[in-house]
Amino acid sequence: QVQLVESGGGLVQAGGSLRLSCAASGLPYSTYAMGWFRQAPGKEREFVAAISWGGGRVYYADSVKGRFTISRDNAKMTSYLQMNRLKLEDTAVYYCAASSGWGTINVPQWYDYWGQGTQVTVSS
Repeated sequence: QVQLVESGGGLVQAGGSLRLSCAASGLPYSTYAMGWFRQAPGKEREFVAAISWGGGRVYYADSVKGRFTISRDNAKMTSYLQMNRLKLEDTAVYYCAASSGWGTINVPQWYDYWGQGTQVTVSS
């Protein structure tokens, strides 16, 4: 059974940092691209970042480029999202997801598995 478990969310002041983790199990992790999405109340789920199976390719939403960094450790079957200079508008539930391909990697429907999400709240 495939499981993706996010952790690291919480409450942080604007300008601060958080590091999210996504621990995977039950899948050939090193053959899956990993992505992060977020969903704020009343809004659609939106793409944040993605990383290819070997980590050689990364892709970011314009809204987080230069502030967020995605990475992965295949030995630990874990991906990370380092979030710096957080803004109020970054407040959302953050989800990690796994995809067996690298196509329209910014589209939720491209992904095969999803975690349950972790809340990130940025306060003023």
